[in-house]
Amino acid sequence: MRTSAGRIVPFGDRALLAETADVAAAHALAGVLDERRERGTAPAGIDEVVVGFASVLVVLDPRIGRADARACVEWVAEAAGPTRAAPPAPGRTPRTHVLPVVFDGADLAEVAASLGHPVDRVVELVVAAELDVAFVGFAPGFPYLTGLPPEFAALPRRTSPRTSVPAGSVAVAAGFASVYPRSTPGGWHLLGRTAESLFDPDVPPHSRVAPGDRVRFTASDRPLPHRPDDDRRPPLRADGPCLEVLEPGLATTVQDGGRRGCAHLGVPAAGAADPRSLALANLLVGNPADAAALECTASGPVVRMVGTGHLAVVGAGAGAGAVDVTVDGHPVADGTVLPVAGGQVVRVGRVRRGLRAYVAVAGGLATPVVLGSRSSDTLAGLGPGVLRAGDRLARGAPGRIRGHLAPPGSPEAGPTVLRVVAGPHGSPGDGLAATTWTVGAEVDRIGVRLDAADGPPLVGGGRRASTPMVTGAVQVPPDGRPIVLLPDHATVGGYPVVACVVTADLPVLGQLAPGDAVAFVEVDRATAAELRVEAQKAPAARVTGWFPTVAGT
Repeated sequence: MRTSAGRIVPFGDRALLAETADVAAAHALAGVLDERRERGTAPAGIDEVVVGFASVLVVLDPRIGRADARACVEWVAEAAGPTRAAPPAPGRTPRTHVLPVVFDGADLAEVAASLGHPVDRVVELVVAAELDVAFVGFAPGFPYLTGLPPEFAALPRRTSPRTSVPAGSVAVAAGFASVYPRSTPGGWHLLGRTAESLFDPDVPPHSRVAPGDRVRFTASDRPLPHRPDDDRRPPLRADGPCLEVLEPGLATTVQDGGRRGCAHLGVPAAGAADPRSLALANLLVGNPADAAALECTASGPVVRMVGTGHLAVVGAGAGAGAVDVTVDGHPVADGTVLPVAGGQVVRVGRVRRGLRAYVAVAGGLATPVVLGSRSSDTLAGLGPGVLRAGDRLARGAPGRIRGHLAPPGSPEAGPTVLRVVAGPHGSPGDGLAATTWTVGAEVDRIGVRLDAADGPPLVGGGRRASTPMVTGAVQVPPDGRPIVLLPDHATVGGYPVVACVVTADLPVLGQLAPGDAVAFVEVDRATAAELRVEAQKAPAARVTGWFPTVAGT
């Protein structure tokens, strides 16, 4: 659909992207939408409104029906008609932030050569610029700063993004400047470092900067204090029934259904990478499908049960033999209810199918709630992060334990198939669906990098205005190696999106491991909506009966 302001296009099967003339128009549209939501005049099913540089993302409730989705499109189109001024943020006066910077970045000399200036002149230009916060996104507290001299607009993002950019890095790309508040992947050019922190996960409103604020960099030659990126939190403590972590496993975290309504802060949704396995494990032990549980990666933890309870361990496909599990050294079955006495030790070993498994305990894990969720995410640093030996995870009050998990159908031979719909910037037919891909070594909760198994990479994506992103988006960076976004993904990205994995196949995406073969198959949006509805019903249909059943130990 096209309006006087620009296109309104689907983004995956549960979001809309409204294109605008510039960032001011994006803020104006988002302001109108948020104002109407607060007044209660928005249609049902709007989850969140997120601003990009020249676009607004409207995220829809995953349970939304086709009729309600059409009403949302019409609502956004009506609001995008006349140009309006964005309502001012209540009770907040724009601030100026002065950030001392040590200009010793890895890309400073390359940037200077590209701009045709000596290094000292580049530093002078950056320091002299009066920079305005256009919007916050990509990562928590990551400000998109406008106001650099015009020649910086011709400087594109790096051909291949770094897998890790140190916290405090001052960077430029595509006419913007910014500061990386935490260590994250990133494709911008690094000019230097600052010791100033722009995001605090513990103190609201979390982001130190906001749209309309001004930022000035100053050159400093003072040594920077060490800024560790590791989690320095004290061990989690719980009195009463809990799980005591004896060994944490490779990358075990607490995950639930994820955060909603926080992307405007640059905070990702997080939550389980495989929401289907999380739901099945929870339902087996009588919890709500989205209750907090342990997400294990490749190899799980060793935990001691404090107080009697019930566990379920579920992996890819939710069939027996997906995960190695023992209780007090005795092998037990995964995908079933395990009664565990106080003091018994449960070892979750190798994940034999896929990459991840979920450990649910009756009553759910009652770890602290942060921004509406118990989930940990690797981008924002919210939640307890990767578990450590000595953590004691509180358990909630248990409900009635279920009995039996119906086995899945037999997996098909060949590459893993991901069904996709066309993205806002292209189509799977542009080369993505014609190639079999191999999952590279760069796999984490933020995303999956793919390599072409039987052909060349895609034609590299060109420059794009920074656009809000959704889980499952298939981005194409300049090197042509697609990146598929997972739950901890950056909330805004600058690479074109040629396809989006349908919501029903996000559990399959979350189980991809290095070396897996992947094929993409395009479906239409009506099919994607039907698949989403079926996927929402499927976990409850597979869990039947009531405990006790055949003993799990």
